[in-house]
Amino acid sequence: MFVDLARRLDLQPADPVPDLDAARASGKRLGRPTAMTPEQIRHARDLLTRPDNPVASIARLLGVSRSTLYKHVPELSSGRRTTTSIPTSEETPMTIIPRATPTPPPHWSRRISGATRCSTAP
Repeated sequence: MFVDLARRLDLQPADPVPDLDAARASGKRLGRPTAMTPEQIRHARDLLTRPDNPVASIARLLGVSRSTLYKHVPELSSGRRTTTSIPTSEETPMTIIPRATPTPPPHWSRRISGATRCSTAP
């Protein structure tokens, strides 16, 4: 019923294929942007050459997931990281600063001596 009405009123949408082809021909990039820039990929490769940098830390530093890092650095999918398999750039060396180990809150170490309720009396 609505299709027939749309045909009568000429409300059919135009075919988008010619418009998309024209956009591609003019050099526009269509679709979702990539998660990592070429500079980030180069930085990740530099960091991966050092065996003390885990993949999770590098991904956290770059603000992407580990799976995104594996996708954009295909050398990692073999499972082994060696300095010869991952190309490096001779730019400024960067290192990952390890996170400080969080300390538990002070109330976790206190023991309650037989009391099951907290009292508000001084």
